[in-house]
Amino acid sequence: MPQRNRFLAAGRGCLVVLVLVAALSVRDIAASLGVRIPGLPLSSYAGSSMDNLLAVLLAVLAALALRPAAVRIPVARLLGLASPGWRAPCLVLLSTLPFWISSAIAGSISADLDLRGLLFTALLFPFAEELVFRGFGFIFPRRGLHWPAVLACMVQALCFGAIHGLVMRGSDQALTVFCMTCLGGMVFAVLDALDGYTLWSGLVFHCSLNAAWSVFDLSSASNGWGWINNLLRLVCAIVAVVVLWRIRKKRGGLLRVRRVEPA
Repeated sequence: MPQRNRFLAAGRGCLVVLVLVAALSVRDIAASLGVRIPGLPLSSYAGSSMDNLLAVLLAVLAALALRPAAVRIPVARLLGLASPGWRAPCLVLLSTLPFWISSAIAGSISADLDLRGLLFTALLFPFAEELVFRGFGFIFPRRGLHWPAVLACMVQALCFGAIHGLVMRGSDQALTVFCMTCLGGMVFAVLDALDGYTLWSGLVFHCSLNAAWSVFDLSSASNGWGWINNLLRLVCAIVAVVVLWRIRKKRGGLLRVRRVEPA
């Protein structure tokens, strides 16, 4: 690769990381500069909805700006919004059933459960996070910038974990949250890669786990159920990855993308 292209690739890589770190903090960054961005006109989730909307807009604009001229793939596909079919996402959804069953046994239906809240916490917010971190943070670097799979996976997962860990800073749970969300980011990325570098399998897994946490109140779970639920989440992830791996292996070609020299 010519030296000029190396500099361009390094610059694009730095900007990808910068966008991932800043995406969910656009309003906070603006406020530190003296610019107030109000939340959306909603009775609930107004601020977090605006945060997620701005994160998605930033990711899309960054993908448009950073896509190399030689890469002719539409930005929507570079962000994982193609449709390879629903067989894989449906199988991923089935793989999360053990966690649902465990949550139902260990906990009780959440007292403050409502469909509107479930829409935000189990669908809209996970979709925004998947588009930003797995779409822009993993699929775009793989297909558009041709990063190695391990590098793309680890960068977005570390950013994903760090953002969630910082929310819990000062709490005893901060390190646990970082580790769990970082691991989750890796699992979502692997599922997306095995499903043809599309968002849907990782999104379904993410949405299903979030929905279970919203539907069931596990705060009173005892007698080791917390550890059992954590282990079941890991088992569900392993099952989902193995199932998609076998499907992908039968189709031929694992985690490969066509190489186009960036310009």
